[in-house]
Amino acid sequence: MNLGILKEHPSVERRVALTPAGVQSLVSNGHAVYIEKDAGDASHFANEKYEKVGGKIVYTSDEIFGRSDIILKVSPPNESDCQRFEEKQTLLSFLHLPIAKPKVVELLLEKKICAIGYELIEDENGDLPILQIMSEIAGQMSIQIAARFLESTNYGRGIVLGGITGIPPATVVVLGAGTVGTAATRVALGVGAEVIVLDKELSRLRTLENRFNHRAVTALMNEYNLQKALQFADVVIGAVLIKGERAPHLVTSEMVQQMKPGSIILDISIDQGGCVATSRLTTLENPVYVTHNVIHYCVPNIPANVARTATYGLTNAMLPYLLEITEKGLHKAIAENKGLAHGVSTFQGTCTSESIAKRFELNAVDVEELVR
Repeated sequence: MNLGILKEHPSVERRVALTPAGVQSLVSNGHAVYIEKDAGDASHFANEKYEKVGGKIVYTSDEIFGRSDIILKVSPPNESDCQRFEEKQTLLSFLHLPIAKPKVVELLLEKKICAIGYELIEDENGDLPILQIMSEIAGQMSIQIAARFLESTNYGRGIVLGGITGIPPATVVVLGAGTVGTAATRVALGVGAEVIVLDKELSRLRTLENRFNHRAVTALMNEYNLQKALQFADVVIGAVLIKGERAPHLVTSEMVQQMKPGSIILDISIDQGGCVATSRLTTLENPVYVTHNVIHYCVPNIPANVARTATYGLTNAMLPYLLEITEKGLHKAIAENKGLAHGVSTFQGTCTSESIAKRFELNAVDVEELVR
């Protein structure tokens, strides 16, 4: 098979779809891998590293679209990308189609693209291995980002997360006890912050309490507990995920108004629409804005801040699925791997996701029926 790796726009995305080691694995299995020139620069993977393992550097994205059976990206495809696809190509990327523009979905269907979303691929346990790797990074990063924007020079409250002798630490409120929430809790406790974690599932809260030896305060997610916690918060980490769906708005505009001036919200759910009513997408170059005297950090791809680590993580989690597709062929791989099948959102002009079909008023067909 021919595979192509597109260069991302550095103001939007700094990761690259595969490391040189990942490219070598494909090349050694007899596949051709085309890499757009400088695609790995932001992750410090030079063109020469790819060429050394058998990758082929091309000089325009048009060559990637024109030569590839499978196109690899990191950031979700935009309308321009979709217009350049050739019929029946396969795309592997983060998709986040529940919040995509209708034209993107329309073009994916019109060109009969097999669009596979990293964030939807499951393993044998029903977990989301690729998304979890990125979520672990985002959770860790959220605390060091919060610490930076709490500084006085960034309109923050002018406080240090861990406090000092005689001065209490900052209060970090984490919404969700999944992978992001757990990673954020670990780092926040590590720097000495007071941590309050809310989740709707007691079992998750119990697991988190036991993991951190009851050093974090936990509470059931409901309006009363949420409103009370937000009034104490110096930092709020929004880490709510409903698989394949838009995130619910748990924090209302009124709740944000009651928060401390100079506090910060990091809405890590923003790639699925955000869990805070006052959240709107920001970018790596312009990551924050202020509403109701509260800083909002709403970058949808926080792991791109540590592009090299994130690219290694992405390759480690995604490569086994990619090798299966190239070894067995697309149809057989989807038919035999239910976790991979869960990642397919569009296939041969048909929507294969119930949540996306509902969002865009389409008919959905189970992809397993289409590959029998």
